[in-house]
Amino acid sequence: MDAWIVESSKRLVKLMGFPVVEAVHDAEAQAAYIVARGEAWAVSSQDYDSLLYGSPRLVRYVTLTGFEWLPSRQEARRLEPELIELEKVLRYLGITRRQLVEVAVLVGTDFNEGVRGVGPKRALKLIKRYGSLDRLPEGLRRELPENYGEVVELYMNPPVNENYKLEFSEPDEEGLYKFLVEENDFSPSRVQLAVDRLKRAWRGRTALQRGLGDFL
Repeated sequence: MDAWIVESSKRLVKLMGFPVVEAVHDAEAQAAYIVARGEAWAVSSQDYDSLLYGSPRLVRYVTLTGFEWLPSRQEARRLEPELIELEKVLRYLGITRRQLVEVAVLVGTDFNEGVRGVGPKRALKLIKRYGSLDRLPEGLRRELPENYGEVVELYMNPPVNENYKLEFSEPDEEGLYKFLVEENDFSPSRVQLAVDRLKRAWRGRTALQRGLGDFL
């Protein structure tokens, strides 16, 4: 990704009052780590990798609207916010998180190609029947990448940035206007609407914190 895009994105996020956490490996892994530590409630993402990395909760379609085409069903479905809880998924499937990762390795991940002819349903059946990738029949094991064990470990114990701070601040209205309107030619009226929404959200957050403080 272009360095200017990265730095501009970080600057924008900070001006909005949100913390910036830089991942050392994979953003999904870092987000999962933060949620697993209880410092955030859920990972918001469109794909499922954060579950493989151990996030207790994943929220999809938070900001997207419209429809998604499902080739297997030959139909479209409306995109609505979706909460997926890892523990419920594992309990429903009757497998462990490591086994879920191994199912993903069979199908294919960001780090390996899947085994030809093995889709999600067959992968799940194989792992439930044999217990692990190491116990698969030799013919199937030969189809796995040589480093499949490393891929599994990468999901189970990914490198993460442990030295981060989650500090929120009031949106910088002047800084946002300068960056978006003066430097990048965004519409002043649209920027003002967005800034007003941010400020309302910030006031609601601080009011909630004050209310909880008084209650406790």
